[in-house]
Amino acid sequence: MSASSSYEAFQQILKSAKHIATICGAGLSAESGIPTFRGEGGFWRTFEATELATPSAFKANPSRVWEFYHYRRELVLKKQANNAHKALVNFENKVLSQTPQNQTFTVITQNVDGLSSNLKNIIEMHGSLFRTRCTKCGDIEKNNDSPICEALKGTEDSNFDTNIPIEKLPSCTNCEGLLRPDVVWFNEKLDQNILSKIHEELDRCDLLLVIGTSGTVYPAAGYSNYVKLRGGKIAIFNIEDTGDADFKFIGPCGETLSKALEV
Repeated sequence: MSASSSYEAFQQILKSAKHIATICGAGLSAESGIPTFRGEGGFWRTFEATELATPSAFKANPSRVWEFYHYRRELVLKKQANNAHKALVNFENKVLSQTPQNQTFTVITQNVDGLSSNLKNIIEMHGSLFRTRCTKCGDIEKNNDSPICEALKGTEDSNFDTNIPIEKLPSCTNCEGLLRPDVVWFNEKLDQNILSKIHEELDRCDLLLVIGTSGTVYPAAGYSNYVKLRGGKIAIFNIEDTGDADFKFIGPCGETLSKALEV
């Protein structure tokens, strides 16, 4: 089956779909200037991101890992949601304003940058840079402070480890335990409640939009097939061709998504 790139044909399917879901990846935020930290250019200082985003890296050197996440937080705080993010928000508003509301729209994102936080119905698979979790009491809190703590200020511009003592790193307001970013690291399992929510959505999804993701990282890589096997339609929006779909819109998501969703 060859994929269609007809916006008109896609819009017919979009109008008749009852339960629309998306799976979003790093390509959604790339147009806002957020580095993907995958493949070429996936380095921070001299480290690969995959070496730092692990429980063992945090245990061995919490200062270095916090410097990496502080750098990422400060970078994102200077960026803006792009046209693709805005298209999703506008489409959600369009769905929510239907009377009677005869469609649902859920955004499932693998991104942790918070640039989709204006959406009402969003599932953040991998957590958020702007939430912290206490390593001692488990408390989770939103945190948009810049810098997140005084000791990290300015380290985003340094090429060397600062070796900040643990007592000066972000600490819990409840128990003073060491905080960590509330993100899912490599070698960690995804939250079971979040996986259940995602599967609820996929079980009823009749149109899945795959946006800015290579579709190679599991479990998200299996979602298209899951929806397809249940008779749902798949539409890919990406800068490059990534796999099998009913519709493929290749190019910058900011352009293709706005046009496809007519927002």
